[in-house]
Amino acid sequence: MADIRRFPFFRHLRAEPAAWILHWRNGRLVRSGRGLSFWYRPLVSGLAEVPLDDREQAFLFAGRTQDFQEANVQGAVTYRVAEPERLAQRLDFSIHVERGSWLTEPLAQLAAIVTQLAQQAATAYLAGQPLRTVLQEGAQALRERIERFLRDGGELAGMGIELVSVRIARIAPTAELEKALQAPAREQLQQAADEALFARRALAVEKERAIAENELQNKIELARRAQHLIQQEGQNQRRRSEEAAAAQRIDGEAKAAARRLDAEVDAERMRSRGAARAEAVELVEQAKNRAEATKLEAFAKLPPAALTALALRELAGNLPRIERLSLGGDGLGGLLGDLLQAGTRRLAPAEGGS
Repeated sequence: MADIRRFPFFRHLRAEPAAWILHWRNGRLVRSGRGLSFWYRPLVSGLAEVPLDDREQAFLFAGRTQDFQEANVQGAVTYRVAEPERLAQRLDFSIHVERGSWLTEPLAQLAAIVTQLAQQAATAYLAGQPLRTVLQEGAQALRERIERFLRDGGELAGMGIELVSVRIARIAPTAELEKALQAPAREQLQQAADEALFARRALAVEKERAIAENELQNKIELARRAQHLIQQEGQNQRRRSEEAAAAQRIDGEAKAAARRLDAEVDAERMRSRGAARAEAVELVEQAKNRAEATKLEAFAKLPPAALTALALRELAGNLPRIERLSLGGDGLGGLLGDLLQAGTRRLAPAEGGS
């Protein structure tokens, strides 16, 4: 907004560089330019200020699509003044000569015009397309349609307005219709999530089955190894038993052989001793027999009285001790006579020899 200072009979105006100032005096345009600073008389002067900076006008409106569905369009149009003098002819940008403020609201009028033009282009586009196509093509097609309409339509250019850009932030149906349109996609996403969940569960079950099979195979392998170990231990124990039995058998056979050998040696020794003893006994018996034979030969030559005496002597040697012996006269006389005869016979040969 222009800065106006008041002096007696005169006023001084100073404008910013982003403002275009128009000065009329007595109905004639005497000054026009950006950021002017000049003196003027308020009683004969008219002033107008047109902003030259970029202006952004946001819009939000609803349109009906080809299939009679309502769609909300939200966006913004950015524009700037290219020909301020032409725009000042179309809209009233007059300012108060004392205060420097606009006498009307030209920017609001300009914003309404831009919004209505953008809405016109958008509603025309929405009316020719079904809602699904509008939502699928998105904001790009609608932005291009509005931008082409504003640039090529001539309304803004005829007012001295230059279009900078058009932005579409959102195209959306009503809340109920949006929920209805989102339902298939939501169901599809839910189905995909369920399938992913089922696939994850199936994979988990498959992994658990693989783990269980692996554990079972490990148990089977451990059981097989344990069985093999038991069989091997049995074979080893049986082999040790067989070897121990064989060793015992060999030891027994060796001991039996040793005992048999000892028995044979003892038997041979006993046989040798028996044979020697038998020979000795036989020799002794033979000697006894010869002695007895000699004795018998000698006894055969003796008279009966001598034999009787010898028998008595032998008997006396074998009888126990006799305290007393009583002999009759007949017996003792005959015995003494026999003894005398025997003694006489032994002495006779002895004398003859001497």
